[in-house]
Amino acid sequence: MKGYWVCLYEKIAEIEIQKKYVEKATTAIQKYSGKFLVRGGKNISKEGFKSPRTVVVEFLSYDDAVKCYNSNEYKEALSILKNHAKRSLQIIEGA
Repeated sequence: MKGYWVCLYEKIAEIEIQKKYVEKATTAIQKYSGKFLVRGGKNISKEGFKSPRTVVVEFLSYDDAVKCYNSNEYKEALSILKNHAKRSLQIIEGA
């Protein structure tokens, strides 16, 4: 079964910090065969908080999604965002 990251931002980092994070995160995601399905774009919040940015990444398997998140490469990307963004990221097994 495929695995997905679903990330909802509440607060976005300064643009330069976000760019550095995206560069490092993309490298880690691609290493684990992740593919971006949603990367921002128009959205309407019908319930809960309004997210200024939503990201959805698809992996070949749930295990790959977990491995990517726990990888040293992604941890390096996360260290860039530390205290500069508020978000929720869930790893979900898909159909």
